[in-house]
Amino acid sequence: MIQPLEWTGSALRVIDQTKLPSRLVRLDLYDYRGVVEAIKTMRVRGAPVIGIAAGYGIALGARGIRADSKRDFMSKLEVIIRDFAASRPTAVDLFHVIDRMRAVAQKADLGDIGRMLSVEARKIHAWQAAATKRIGRFGAGLIPDGATVLTHCNAGSLAAAGIGTALGVIAEAVRQGKKVTVMADETRPLLQGARLTAWELKQVGIPVTIITDSMAGHFMKQGVIDCVIVGADRITANGDFANKIGTYTLAVLARENGVPFYVAAPLSSVDVSVKSGDDIPIEERSEREVTHLGDKRLAPRGVPARNPAFDVTPAEYVTAIITERGIVVRPSRRKILKLFKESN
Repeated sequence: MIQPLEWTGSALRVIDQTKLPSRLVRLDLYDYRGVVEAIKTMRVRGAPVIGIAAGYGIALGARGIRADSKRDFMSKLEVIIRDFAASRPTAVDLFHVIDRMRAVAQKADLGDIGRMLSVEARKIHAWQAAATKRIGRFGAGLIPDGATVLTHCNAGSLAAAGIGTALGVIAEAVRQGKKVTVMADETRPLLQGARLTAWELKQVGIPVTIITDSMAGHFMKQGVIDCVIVGADRITANGDFANKIGTYTLAVLARENGVPFYVAAPLSSVDVSVKSGDDIPIEERSEREVTHLGDKRLAPRGVPARNPAFDVTPAEYVTAIITERGIVVRPSRRKILKLFKESN
């Protein structure tokens, strides 16, 4: 199992995902600012892992605070928290972790805050890893023996700790003895499918073929793809969800071609405070990610580009959402709120 990050006690050790698949590079981050920068630059990425990294980053930041009173400490901690909150606005796991870390700090005695935050960060990490195992067990039953599964972006161990969410479902189906092959969308513009998903699956011996994003409809129409499974960065109260740009296109194509479309995500990705996908903040990243491939310019100079990192898929296109608490078939506001209430 790939470990995208590790707490050493004095630093957060992370895999630099921008270097994959050509090089496996691990970075030791000793300062919370380094963790914030790693999240912003997508050295660390994937909604659950962003949250885990932020937990450890807040704990690192707290160690550097010098304060004479609890009030002074909390004021300085809020500056650190704001930096993390601004790093990636769409993934709600980040904000759940921030809330947990803030609550722990508020309850702890001044001299014990740093230790308690480190303990809480480790708890969050362990909880997320355990959640992916349960997601895998619930979701594996949806994958037929002999299936070809289409994925988009990367929702494996690199993104979610443990066995991953979407890829965790596939891995568990394989562990149960099913023969499963994967088609991985390249996922423009940063190629997380071609670079990361393909690399992960190769490490564990699951057959994978890379296709360009524009090929998905062709293979669905030919009957090659048996189901689509993706992760999620934020699921709203009515079942709409945000995921890597291009996911909505796949959902529409899947509906048109009668292909089941599944979302695998922990309940920490559910944001019941947001009524629908219309209210999800969508991060817009640098146009350079579109106009360049690494240092090589692909587009003519002077031609602008747009680069929303995510899109929103309405719940009506989702066959089922797979969580660590069970499967929500044909998600609706009533079903999402019921599951969320039962888990709290």
